[in-house]
Amino acid sequence: MSDMVRYEVDFRGGLVLMNLLENVGLPFFTALGVVLGGCLVGSLSALFTFNSPFHTMLIIAKPIKLWAILTAMGGSLSAIQAIDTSVWSGEVRLLLHQLVVILSSFFGASVGYWIILTLAGSE
Repeated sequence: MSDMVRYEVDFRGGLVLMNLLENVGLPFFTALGVVLGGCLVGSLSALFTFNSPFHTMLIIAKPIKLWAILTAMGGSLSAIQAIDTSVWSGEVRLLLHQLVVILSSFFGASVGYWIILTLAGSE
């Protein structure tokens, strides 16, 4: 029994970590999925027009990054309203939450764009 090491789990710390991962992970993977899915499905149109699907992916990838960020944030109006409310009411926690969501969705869209550039060949 002396060889066994006991690990005690701080339940409150675990909840904080899970909440942080949810706030970061959900927008990140949503934006990543929008970029990858939009480019892959959008490139199917090239098959009907006898164009290169990879070239079509490159054309679609850059403009869809902005839409991926807005989608991951849950729409631009709600995020702007939350930032406005937090600034004027002094709620720093809500402001930080919105900034984390924006940065996470930006990084997710950027990773998706990088994956498309790697798969299709850069411009």
